[in-house]
Amino acid sequence: MTGTLYLVPNALDFGVSEAGLGDLQQVLPLGVIRIAARLPCWVAENAKTTRAFLKRVNEIAPLEQPLQSISIVELPRPPKGGAAAPEPNLKALLAPALAGQDVGLISEAGLPAIADPGADLVAVAHALHLRVEALSGPSSLLMALSASGLNGQSFAFVGYLPIDAAARQTRIRELEALSRRARQTQLMIETPYRNAALLGALLGTLAGSTRLSISCGLTLEQGWSRTDTAAGWKSAAISVPNDRPAVFGLLG
Repeated sequence: MTGTLYLVPNALDFGVSEAGLGDLQQVLPLGVIRIAARLPCWVAENAKTTRAFLKRVNEIAPLEQPLQSISIVELPRPPKGGAAAPEPNLKALLAPALAGQDVGLISEAGLPAIADPGADLVAVAHALHLRVEALSGPSSLLMALSASGLNGQSFAFVGYLPIDAAARQTRIRELEALSRRARQTQLMIETPYRNAALLGALLGTLAGSTRLSISCGLTLEQGWSRTDTAAGWKSAAISVPNDRPAVFGLLG
């Protein structure tokens, strides 16, 4: 008998101070929290934030074993500076599942393997014929799309835009043209503390009639979603907090 790889959703408050954290039960179903409480092994982007997540779980459903005895291994990180890296041994991370133990895969925020490096581990789990079960939870991308009023029948997640200003402007124009031609919503995100820079680049590049939607701090008490034309955003002069995760969407 082999174990199951559970794709465990996380809250969308990564990076928020402890004082600003909400009730985990308002974001995750109780059944998910109970599964998380019994898992002995985890694969994560960051062991520290996973331990913090499990402490929140423990407040609702007591962990079946002490936190110190729960195995948490981190996904391999890509090398810095664009250096070549050896192929990671993802099979080794699933050794507990091959030995019969259930394993949890958790992302820094939202659903594992969605805009998340965990997708490669899920692919390996399927190749090993392990059972994979995705658990219900929030996806910032889909929640933002749902709240945007943009085209939810055809959409694409394009990840991060280039940091270089000229390359970023070129990419925005490409995405706007594609969106207009295909009537397809384009979704993107930015690293912490660069929300304002991305908003400025979008408003400085998009045609005034292009619709722009921003969802900021989803599931948080002060979270919001707003959609307007680029011209409307300019006239309203609304800022986006740099310390809250945000999803940007455009429809030409």
